[in-house]
Amino acid sequence: MRGFSKAIITGNLTRDPELRTTPNGASVCSFSVAVNRVFKDSNGEQKEDVSYIDCSAWGRLGEMISQYAKKGSGVLVSGRLDQRSWEDKNGGGKRSRVEIVVEDFNFVGGPRGEGGNSSNLNSNSSIAADSSSEIPDDVPEEEIDLSDVPF
Repeated sequence: MRGFSKAIITGNLTRDPELRTTPNGASVCSFSVAVNRVFKDSNGEQKEDVSYIDCSAWGRLGEMISQYAKKGSGVLVSGRLDQRSWEDKNGGGKRSRVEIVVEDFNFVGGPRGEGGNSSNLNSNSSIAADSSSEIPDDVPEEEIDLSDVPF
């Protein structure tokens, strides 16, 4: 049986993306996304948990992310999970890391997504905001209560 790996996350960049070039000339952009989760504990008190997810984007997509994304940017990232292993140089034994290898990248909310515009960055699209994603004039500006969502 063949395996399948797909991850989709949304959150905020924890730092400015870092663009590097490999010895063979390939561009790779590394960044981390903070993903917040709100839940109720066994006493019914609302708690918040944060996970920090490492991501890497290769080629032109990585170059565009490093150019336009900044610390704090709200993003939606999708891609495949990848595990890398290496020997610790300081004698700490074998180490490993799981990260998302980015296939699609979108700005959401915040300064880059104000007014409902979002930029979809993938290998086949430009950085320009898609005009079809603008919010219509008749949408009320009240907040949505997520506790009313049935799933």
